[in-house]
Amino acid sequence: MRRTSRLVAVGATLASVAAIAPAASAAARPHFSPGAPGIGDPYFPLEGNGGYDALHYGLDLKYNPSTKRLDGVVTMTARATQNLSRFDLDLQQLTVTKVTVNGHKAKFTRKGQELVITPKSGIRKNKRFTATVTYGGVPQTIVGSPIVFGSPYGFVHTDDGAFMGDEPNAASTWFPSNDHPADKAAFTFKVTVPKDLGVIANGRLISNKTKGSKTTFVWDEKAPMATYLATADIGKWEFKTGKTPGGIPETIAVDPKLKGRDPNHPDPTKFFWDTTGEATDLWVKQYGKFPFDSTGAIADLATYNGKAIGFSLETQTRPLYSDVRNTTTIAHELAHQWFGDSVSVKTWQNIWLNESFATFSHYYWNEKHGGTTLHDQARAIYNGHAANDTWWNVVIADPKRDTMFHDRVYSGGAMVLQFLREKIGDDAFFKTLRTWAAEHRHGNATTQQFTALAQKISGQDLSGFFNTWLWSPGKPALPQG
Repeated sequence: MRRTSRLVAVGATLASVAAIAPAASAAARPHFSPGAPGIGDPYFPLEGNGGYDALHYGLDLKYNPSTKRLDGVVTMTARATQNLSRFDLDLQQLTVTKVTVNGHKAKFTRKGQELVITPKSGIRKNKRFTATVTYGGVPQTIVGSPIVFGSPYGFVHTDDGAFMGDEPNAASTWFPSNDHPADKAAFTFKVTVPKDLGVIANGRLISNKTKGSKTTFVWDEKAPMATYLATADIGKWEFKTGKTPGGIPETIAVDPKLKGRDPNHPDPTKFFWDTTGEATDLWVKQYGKFPFDSTGAIADLATYNGKAIGFSLETQTRPLYSDVRNTTTIAHELAHQWFGDSVSVKTWQNIWLNESFATFSHYYWNEKHGGTTLHDQARAIYNGHAANDTWWNVVIADPKRDTMFHDRVYSGGAMVLQFLREKIGDDAFFKTLRTWAAEHRHGNATTQQFTALAQKISGQDLSGFFNTWLWSPGKPALPQG
């Protein structure tokens, strides 16, 4: 009986193992699913992509100004945020010839701006991976869009090279990426051009080597950067490097064709150098530690079809200027290094956190240089728009896609910040701005986070104030004072 009993027991055990094994095997097999084709921005549903966090972009680019052709190999290092069966990158128009994931050939398809990549095998959540895209073609400038004041933007071909100003959605005109500010990454630029040209990009210059008829420049930006803030401008440059009076490393590149163009600033290199140093140091004093390892300027005489490009942009570490601009513009773009570049928007509806803050800053700059006081400037803006002016219809905290760069966001938002300053006092106001820049350094943030911080630091209930001035259309009563 014992033998029989033992045999039954053994048989039961084997049967149990056989029953459990398939279930255990199934449980160990992860489920993989596609990453979303957009990051979830209400203004730009297809910008950015889901399923991964980009950590670093390595751009290896070759540009020929005579043919306007760009050839690139871009490697993105990323971390999967889900079990990925496939994922997207944003890339417009250019032709992709090869994609690899972790060194293995991957399948890919194109659908509009979406480059859909299917790796050889699924990528497990939290695993790092690399995606390398080989591509080329003639980058197409974005024209006719109402978003950026109707100005051409993105990759702009110039007489001697290229000008790259990408806000809000044009980085994908020249390199594949997760093209949304919510996913910031470090960048390395390796750009090869004819030897008579130069390249100025974000971060610091690592090397500059000439071989035969070509020169290769390598620039490295270690701090996290939104894709729209990336630039690698090509042309003939007058470079100057050194430090600001406050000791921050400074590099500028100026197009020689700008010399003598502005009678008020006949030497544009000196003008950009001096103003950049002064403004950078002022904002360090007002807003706290400079967020990056260098500051500077890129000044290019940029045109499209013979017409001037009408904007400047706060490209990270050194803003991009399409002509000789005034000191106010330089102060504005450098204030963005704190508000927009280091502290970036989580979604584009929060754009006032960039533009209102930079506009407030350049009004502050003007006051410091003998111009209108911020108190008077805010009231001039308020009085300059009648109650029935459609200017008041734009809601600062949610201005909508095609009016996200409306003047109500710029000067109107700066006016609101000045009213807030007068309501809570200078100490609480500037402490709020410094704390904001420090707490969200190299990150992303929202309007709700800012208003909560202002209430906490001021000790005041500001909900009514913010609801009236940020979230409501129409012309409110002017604050007393």
